Amino acid sequence: MLSVDISYRDFNDDTTTQHQPVLRPSYIREDTLVNSNPSPFSVGNSKNEETGYSGYPSTRSSAEFDQRQNPFADDAFDDEKLQSLSTIKAYVPPPGHVIKDETLVHRRHHLHPSTGADTLVSHDVDDDDFDGGAISQPATPKKLDDPEQQHQHPATRELKLDLPAPTADAYSPTRPKLGLRARLAHFTWAWYTLVMSTGGLALLIAAQPHQFPGLHQIGLTIYIINIILFTLVTSALVARFFLFAGSFKKSITHPREGFFFPTFFLSLATLITGTQKYAVPVTPNVSGDVEQTGLLWAMQVAFWAYLAVTTALAVGQYSYVFASHSHGLQTMMPTWILPIFPVMLSGTVASVVAGAQPEGQAVQIIIAGLSCQGLGLSMAVLMYAHMVGRLMQTGLPNREHRPGLFMCVGPPSFTALAFIGLANGLPANFDHDFDGLLDASIIRTMAIVSAGFLWSLSFWWFAIAVLAVLQSRPKYFHLGWWASVFPNTGFILATISIGKEFGNDAVLWFATAMSILLLLTYSFVLFHHIRAVVVQDIMYPGRDEDVEDH
Repeated sequence: MLSVDISYRDFNDDTTTQHQPVLRPSYIREDTLVNSNPSPFSVGNSKNEETGYSGYPSTRSSAEFDQRQNPFADDAFDDEKLQSLSTIKAYVPPPGHVIKDETLVHRRHHLHPSTGADTLVSHDVDDDDFDGGAISQPATPKKLDDPEQQHQHPATRELKLDLPAPTADAYSPTRPKLGLRARLAHFTWAWYTLVMSTGGLALLIAAQPHQFPGLHQIGLTIYIINIILFTLVTSALVARFFLFAGSFKKSITHPREGFFFPTFFLSLATLITGTQKYAVPVTPNVSGDVEQTGLLWAMQVAFWAYLAVTTALAVGQYSYVFASHSHGLQTMMPTWILPIFPVMLSGTVASVVAGAQPEGQAVQIIIAGLSCQGLGLSMAVLMYAHMVGRLMQTGLPNREHRPGLFMCVGPPSFTALAFIGLANGLPANFDHDFDGLLDASIIRTMAIVSAGFLWSLSFWWFAIAVLAVLQSRPKYFHLGWWASVFPNTGFILATISIGKEFGNDAVLWFATAMSILLLLTYSFVLFHHIRAVVVQDIMYPGRDEDVEDH
């Protein structure tokens, strides 16, 4: 518990006496309080006459006081200020406040109602006078008999109030350790970034242009691990929502954590595409068609269900954000684009799934995927305009959030990947009318050109993000570090697709080198992720995405 001295300033006029609690600086120096002779409130005090801050001349009338600058005019005693004082060791007292043994002592100034003389007095505060930071009318002034209090000043004392214990600094190395249940309360949606990155790594291994024996088995192992991770993360989130009533609604409506809700669906996208790469058999027969198996049918259902849900998410979450939150552009972060990301990846999922589907179903999936990819890229371009404006106006984000800039790499790179994949998924006899208007080869050419155009935009954002992180590297681990893995997976996959289409070995080897660097980045982030869990740098109050810190 803390002991806080609450002071009242009595302002006298002809009819009433107003009692005003004072928590802000009283502008009374401690040395003048201890040695009250000469009085800082005497008429001859020059500082008082010039500024009005050290006290008021004792012969002024109440009307004249109203005309002078009143440093107490907007003082207010509220919960927010009181809570700001609860971390007492980190609190630097302004003039007029003295901290002794975690006790906040505040002297107060009183204008005598009849003589107008300035004196220091004390009032008792009953238990009923204090309720969560609210102070009622002061009690009758009481003579101070405590010798220790009189030693400080003839008319000064401490008032003992029960306040919450000081809160621990979330970044202090001596902060207390928490149990598993308490830490689960801070298990956020952002944990799915681990699943997204692991699934992306499995896809990258499957798409490598330079294969070697056993590489496919390594990718399959990572795919299985990703399924396990998805199950564990989902189970932990369900446990959080079950143990802490109301936490689900709070999490998806939170101004910061809510933007990570779409990462759940992005994880599903990596599972769908990984299943297509590692689990769905493709057995073409003599006619060149693909045998319709149960898994192929399941992939169709998974794609259409994913598209429907993510479309609803893109509309619903942005509608809620527009109506319920107010975000200044100076605080913009790349996470603002996450609600549109899942529906945009419908195009990427379609580019992977369509190639193994029969002709009729493939064309439908390609058309739907192209539409969703266009929606996602268009929204990304709109967001880019705001993001560049934010960077121009207020500069780079805080060092702890700079890895999030890699999110800007994702939309153009995944769109480039989708364009090439969707074009290659078109049937050879796509032009049923044979009029040349929908020639598959022309569409493929346009897709390659567009992919190269978008790849350069991805590279620009990639370079900006790398330089920003190198200029000021993060000190503490955050789940946003995974942004340096998943979006860059799309960048490398797009590079591989472009290299294959142009048949350029140099581009393909460049993609292989980038893949190795991404594997090292994944290992680096995973190590720090595990370490952060062990030492409680995350899943700890004030250290996760359930607080607004930017």
